[in-house]
Amino acid sequence: MKGSDEKRFASLVDDLKSKGHIAEMKNYKQHGRVSTYDHCYSVAKLAYGMDKFLHTKSSEKELVRGAMLHDYYLYDWHLHDGPLHGPYHPKAALFNALRDFMDLTDREKNIIASHMWPLAPSRFPKYKEAVIVCIADKIVSIKETLFMRKGMKDDEDKKK
Repeated sequence: MKGSDEKRFASLVDDLKSKGHIAEMKNYKQHGRVSTYDHCYSVAKLAYGMDKFLHTKSSEKELVRGAMLHDYYLYDWHLHDGPLHGPYHPKAALFNALRDFMDLTDREKNIIASHMWPLAPSRFPKYKEAVIVCIADKIVSIKETLFMRKGMKDDEDKKK
């Protein structure tokens, strides 16, 4: 990203950092050592960069807010004793986001609800912002999962 895009992205994220329970997301692991907050930040940054690169002219604010809130489920999914996390967590994230951010737009709600498509086929991305976040989430998740496995193997090798 160019410097002006970096600054704009940072200002959009900064607008959310102190609201709701965003900081609490740092307490939950997403993939390996990556926190839910860091995962959402990476997804938001990639989605924002994809939007700029592809010239899709998305709503930047809604794109970044939706991406930062897409995994706002606020629990440790590794210890979750409820419905299967994959298809369930978008509902939990949307519930929490609606509770803490009463000004969510329909576009932001759809980003959060549909980011696991096609695993949750009934929640389809209706907006280009939701499609971008859905794709960015898959890319970041694969990267984090592969890194997690490598990092865990490296840790095991060091213990031997």
